Amino acid sequence: MEALSRIFLLGLCLLLASSAMSTLADPKAHHHEFVIQATPVKRLCETHNSITVNGQYPGPTLVVNNGDTLVVKVTNKARYNVTIHWHGIRQMRTGWADGPEFVTQCPIRPGGSYTYRFTIQGQEGTLWWHAHSSWLRATVYGALIIHPKQGDSYPFTKPNRQATLLLGEWWDANPIDVLKRATRTGAAPNVSDAYTINGQPGDLYNCSKKGTVVVPIDSGETNLLRVINAALNQPLFFSVANHKLTVVGADASYTKPFTTKVLMLGPGQTTDVLITGDQPPSRYYLAARAYFSAQNAPFDNTTTTAILEYKSVRCNSTANCKKGKTVIKPIMPQLPAFNDTNTASVFTKSFRSPRKVEVPTEIDENLFFTIGLGLNKCPKHFRSRRCQGPNGTRFTASMNNVSFVLPRNMSILQAYQQNIPGVYTADFPANPPRKFDYTGNVSRSLWQPNSGTRGYKLKYGSRVQVVLQDTSIVTPENHPVHLHGYDFYILAEGFGNFNPKTDTKKFNLVDPPMRNTVAVPANGWAVIRFVADNPGAWIMHCHLDVHINWGLAMVFLVDNGVGKLQSIEPPPADLPLC
Repeated sequence: MEALSRIFLLGLCLLLASSAMSTLADPKAHHHEFVIQATPVKRLCETHNSITVNGQYPGPTLVVNNGDTLVVKVTNKARYNVTIHWHGIRQMRTGWADGPEFVTQCPIRPGGSYTYRFTIQGQEGTLWWHAHSSWLRATVYGALIIHPKQGDSYPFTKPNRQATLLLGEWWDANPIDVLKRATRTGAAPNVSDAYTINGQPGDLYNCSKKGTVVVPIDSGETNLLRVINAALNQPLFFSVANHKLTVVGADASYTKPFTTKVLMLGPGQTTDVLITGDQPPSRYYLAARAYFSAQNAPFDNTTTTAILEYKSVRCNSTANCKKGKTVIKPIMPQLPAFNDTNTASVFTKSFRSPRKVEVPTEIDENLFFTIGLGLNKCPKHFRSRRCQGPNGTRFTASMNNVSFVLPRNMSILQAYQQNIPGVYTADFPANPPRKFDYTGNVSRSLWQPNSGTRGYKLKYGSRVQVVLQDTSIVTPENHPVHLHGYDFYILAEGFGNFNPKTDTKKFNLVDPPMRNTVAVPANGWAVIRFVADNPGAWIMHCHLDVHINWGLAMVFLVDNGVGKLQSIEPPPADLPLC
C-alpha cells in the first residue's frame, strides 16, 4: 500500500510539474490601453503640446514572446484622426489590425476608440509601433520587443543586459502644421530641428544636456542594443565611439553575425547589435546623424547623442558627482560623411540569413516598379503661392508613374472584402508604362505622373518578385520601401538601371536576408521576393513620410485561398466607420 502511495504521489508531482512547465510555455494575451492625447513636451528650450500615447514621448515599450497575442485598446482624446500601425507584424489573417489610415481601416476620430487584436507568429527580435495618420508618428511611436518563446533561447550568447534606442526626429513646431503648410504651398516641408535618441536630442543641442540618455555597461560584459529608426523623413548613420558592433538581427529576423563600426538604418528599419565592454572604462558617445542622398535639397545636419557609460566612471548621485568624481567628457565617434553612399551600400549588402532559406525559385508574378519623385504643373485655378516647388510647380511622387491617392469615405480593405465599387481600381501597372533611362537624364515629359487609387491583385500563394528601381527624376534618393503584412527576401541590390540579363546572376538564392523594409539605393535598384500567403489589402510605400504624402505608394490586393485558414478574418465589431 505504501509503495502504491509513493507511486501515486510521484505521478501527481510529475503531472503538476508538467502542467507548470506547460503553463510557462503557453502563449499569453497582453492587454494594453493607449490614450492618444496632447501633452506638454519641452525640447530645445521650447514647450510644445505634442500628441503622445499615455502622456509618454516616446510611447510605451511593448514586450511579448513569439506566439503571444496583443490586445491594445486605443482611445483618441486628441484633436486629430489617428490610427496605429504595428510595423513589421505579419498580421496573418488579421489585416483589420494593421493600421494604415484608409487602407485597412477608417481613422479613429477624436473621442472614438478601437481595439487592435493580433498574434505574433514566428517573429523574434525588434519591431515597433507608430501612428499611420498624417505626420502624427513624429511623436506617436514606441518599441515592440519580441523575445523567443518561453524555454527557447537566442541564437547568440545571451546578453548581460539590453537597451532599446529609438532614433527620432523633432520639429520645434507642430509637425501637423509643417505638413499642412507644405501641402498648401506644394513645396518641400521644413526639415526637422533635431534628431533624438529615446526622445532626447542629447547634449550637443541647446537646453538638452540634462535629458541626455545614458546606456550603462560594465567591463567585460556583452550587451544587446536594439536600434530603431523612427525618424519621419531621414535615413541615419549610427555609431558608438571606439566600439565595434556585431549585427545579429534586423526587422525581427535573425541574421548571420557580422561586425561593423557603423549602422545605416532607413526609417522603419530596426537592427539588433551586440556590443562588448572591451574599452578603457570611460564615457563614449552613441551618435546618429543623417545619411542624405538627395541632391541640392536642404536637410537636418545636426547630430543626436546618448552616452555609453562604464560602471567604474559612473556617479551614483548628483551630489556624489559634485563632491568627488569629475564628469568625464564623452569621446565622439567618427561618423561617415552625410552623402557617403558607399558606406551605406557596404552595410546593407552585408546582411545574410543565418542559414540556407527556401527562396521561391519559380515566379508567378514578375513585377518591375519605378519609384521616385516628380513635379506637377501648377493647376490653372491655383495662385502662385500654392505652387512653390521648383519653377512654380508642386512636388509629387509615384510608383510606375502612378501617384497614390488615399480614399476618404471607406478603407480599401473594406471595399475589397465586400466588393464595393468606386473606392479603388485593380489596374496598377506591373511594369512602367514607358521604358526610359531610369537613372539618366530623364525627359521632362515624364516628370508629371498620373494620380489614382490603384491596386495590384495577387492570387493566394502566388510567388512574387518585385524589382524596385529608383529614378533620377527631380533627384535620385535612397528610398526605404516598406511592405505591410509581409516579410520578404532581398536577393540583390545595385546601382544604375536593373539589367535582367546580367543582374539576375547576382541574386543570392541561398541565404538572402529577410526584411520588411528595403533601402533601395539612390540611382539604383533592389530585388525582393515573397509568397502571397496573407490575404488582404497591403500597402507598399516609401517610409519617408514626405514621400507617402506625395504619393509614393501602391497596394497589393491578395485574394483569399481555400478555407478558413487561408482567408482573412471578418472585420471586428468596433472597426471605425468613415
